Amino acid sequence: MKKLNRRRFIQSSSLIGASILTFGSSSINPFNMSSREFDILIKNTGIIDGTGKPAFTGSIGVKEGKIIALGNLNETDALSVIDGKGLYTAPGFIDIHSHTDTDLIFNPKAESKIRQGVTTEITGQDGSSYGPSEGPGLESAIKSFKEETGDELNFFTLGGFLNYMSSKKFSINLASMLGLGTIREMTVGYDNRPATAVEMKRMIELVRQSIEEGAIGVSSGLEYTPGSFASTEELIELCKAAPLKGRLYSTHMRNEDNTVVEAVEEAIRIAKKSEGKLLIAHLKVSGKSNWHKADRVLELIDKAAAEGLEVHADRYTYVAYHTNLSSLFPLWSREGGDIKFLDRLKDNSLKKDIKEYAEKKVSNLDGEWKGVLISSVGKKEYKFYQGKTIRQIAGEEGIDEFDAAVNVILQSENSVMMMGFGMEEKSTEKILAHPRVMIASDAGSHAPYPPMNRSIAHPRAYGTFPRAIAKYVRERKICSLEEMIKKMTSMPAEKLNLKDRGKINEGMNADLVVFDFNTIRDMATFTESHQYPEGIPYVIVNGKMVIDKGEHTGEMPGKVIYG
Repeated sequence: MKKLNRRRFIQSSSLIGASILTFGSSSINPFNMSSREFDILIKNTGIIDGTGKPAFTGSIGVKEGKIIALGNLNETDALSVIDGKGLYTAPGFIDIHSHTDTDLIFNPKAESKIRQGVTTEITGQDGSSYGPSEGPGLESAIKSFKEETGDELNFFTLGGFLNYMSSKKFSINLASMLGLGTIREMTVGYDNRPATAVEMKRMIELVRQSIEEGAIGVSSGLEYTPGSFASTEELIELCKAAPLKGRLYSTHMRNEDNTVVEAVEEAIRIAKKSEGKLLIAHLKVSGKSNWHKADRVLELIDKAAAEGLEVHADRYTYVAYHTNLSSLFPLWSREGGDIKFLDRLKDNSLKKDIKEYAEKKVSNLDGEWKGVLISSVGKKEYKFYQGKTIRQIAGEEGIDEFDAAVNVILQSENSVMMMGFGMEEKSTEKILAHPRVMIASDAGSHAPYPPMNRSIAHPRAYGTFPRAIAKYVRERKICSLEEMIKKMTSMPAEKLNLKDRGKINEGMNADLVVFDFNTIRDMATFTESHQYPEGIPYVIVNGKMVIDKGEHTGEMPGKVIYG
């Protein structure tokens, strides 16, 4: 903050009291500040209000965290003035599927997100949230929290997590889902069995409690243990337990490749039976033999919507996913947690069955084992695997590709992430263009400096939203710019019942992003991921300038949003 004030003082002194506007620049008049009508004034900008309506030219006045004026404001002044000529201003982007979670503790600037225009993130995804913590999963939760944050876990509910985060300062807004996989871990553990009546009763209590404490909905991760062990009926009952205000079900479905159609049908059934809203997370048809299924999947969504279900999906703007390397192995091999999984990988009597499953799954990727790129290894002594494909590792070590994958898992004690090149552009464009699909990163927050650059990030962590505009609007023209902005703003806001964000209207919270349509673009790649996007000179959060002329100001105006 001191650095910011000093920079602004020097800039203001050189202006001799005059407010000088240049193309796409901001200026501050230090004199008569009490008489200024606005804290921030964006003049003569193209306004995309988030509703999908055509852009129009005007000015936006911001004061005390709110948008208080729109229109012709040329005769007004402000403490900070942005010349918006040649630029567009949109509502701040809402990342409806984020994995930032506790990243904000050691990366409060949220650089990779705020610099791409994201002002609000929704965490607690894929069935995993910070809290509640109890029962068989408590020890693991305490250990995990200490490793990730350096802090002792002193809260044991999701509400406690939200309150803990409220005590911190960071640059973006944060809300959280309740992870249904988390509550299963805390009650049932990692056993592949139905929950008992007593366990089911406790899980229902935890759902109700967490929604009342501020969770914005519930999420499932049905390809990850232990959430994968939950039956359809169990999920229906848990979703039904949520009070109406939080009855939003976001699901990483049970399958996203060979049985993706059946997985979509299950997700729709759960939402219908629980009388809730459905959000299909990172909707994809993965695997070469499944790419043609995009049409059928979208037909199912349209049919459910026509029947009255409030159903939407989100998707990132890349053709590779990012997940645990263990996801290539059968669920039964992962039952019981990491120790049992590692023991099974060492058991030669199980090798044939495990290998057959993994190789069948990998055969559908673009390049097979060449399409499996190691992005992160938890153990320092094995970080040299990062940035290499399994095929490359196998070649260097002179071993079979399946054995190479197993070795990486064993050496890292199952702390290894991968990128899988399983999608293609044609079906990706169909999904992104669909009117019920929003944009989301499915990524945490990173930065190109330690400790946030300790692994290779998926480029979506830095480039999802700029890429949506640059590649899919400016280049591919899959929809209008206004429609794409709607997918990033009012659509997620309405899905989440965030009534004061997602649109540019008087009285709304002043979360705003100013960008140049001609130059905005993502820069991150799969091998050089830690690169900020270009073409976004200003980002405002709760009325504070967080990105000014493309640089982070150090402002930390982010808030925790309670459901």
